[in-house]
Amino acid sequence: MSRKVILNAVAVVGVLSWTMAAQAQVVIETVTVGNPGNAGELSGECVPNGACTCRECGAVDYVYNIGTFEVTAGQYTEFLNAVATTDTYGLYGPNMDSNPYGCQITQNGTSGSYTYDFSGRPSGTEADWADRPVNFVSWGDASRFCNWLHNGQPTGAQDLTTTEDGSYHINGATSREELMLVVREPDATWVIPTEDEWYKAAYHYNDGVTGNYWDYPTSSNSAPSNDLVDPDPGNNATFCDGEWSDPGDFTIGFPYYRTVVGAHEDSGCPYGTFDQGGNIWEWNEAVLYRSRRGLRGGTFYYFDRLLHAAHRSRRYPGDETYDSGFRVAEVGIPQPPPIPTLSEWGLVAMTLLVLTGGTIVLLRRRVTA
Repeated sequence: MSRKVILNAVAVVGVLSWTMAAQAQVVIETVTVGNPGNAGELSGECVPNGACTCRECGAVDYVYNIGTFEVTAGQYTEFLNAVATTDTYGLYGPNMDSNPYGCQITQNGTSGSYTYDFSGRPSGTEADWADRPVNFVSWGDASRFCNWLHNGQPTGAQDLTTTEDGSYHINGATSREELMLVVREPDATWVIPTEDEWYKAAYHYNDGVTGNYWDYPTSSNSAPSNDLVDPDPGNNATFCDGEWSDPGDFTIGFPYYRTVVGAHEDSGCPYGTFDQGGNIWEWNEAVLYRSRRGLRGGTFYYFDRLLHAAHRSRRYPGDETYDSGFRVAEVGIPQPPPIPTLSEWGLVAMTLLVLTGGTIVLLRRRVTA
């Protein structure tokens, strides 16, 4: 038992050393979602005509990490510059730049030598866009971003070594039918969260293996406000609180609409994530109605009811819209070895004493001889 403990400790140190040495260009800040084996809760909506989307959500029987923030336009720009000098599978969409709600990533040059930045914005505003969530991103785009992270953020064409294999075997899939068949690989690391992974991080109390959940992903059972103030009093999110025609009803209006990730600094979830309510819809892995992928969390453009735990949305996996983006999760995380019990420590000490004593005896015998 003591030998196993020692070997596990050495392995953990080795993993940490390798991780620190191999620091990547895009850093995804994450929080750990523990309490494996927690109970789920019935979540969904039932309407008078009998249609019901209720299912149990939030039960996860393993520890995983999830992005503290949504993937930002700046992080996605680094991804594009690494793998989209020729944009084989359309990871960049013109609406990112041309649409008034877009994240304002600019594509420069011609195919084969494309570069990406925020240079298309009016002078003086370029730096204001990088830390807001990327949008006009499809489920397929998000899964390719995850593959890129899984593969160590390589630079090169969009192929099996960069975007087409890794956590997901995509291999050129672009159609609705093809993307609906893509599944998480057994050795996946960076992934689009499952609905349960996303839901647990957003709503669970973080109080053990219970089935206790908040109604809103701001650690509250009361509908949040949409105020952006400093200091943040808590229970705030980025959404539209009224008529879309009135700029004053948005948390933040033209030209940004989406707040900087983590701007509501005291309105996070119990595990430590931010903006799982509002800002943008976030893709998850759920397959809904056989032709759509799931989204959760609401958006800057709609009302607070979409932030409620009962609400989910769905779209075709190739859709790129002004109000959808994503955050990533990290799975298959090596867990630290168990801390030895007192009896195990006693066994270790006794073994060391015996070994040490034996060594002394041998030395004495050699000296005597």
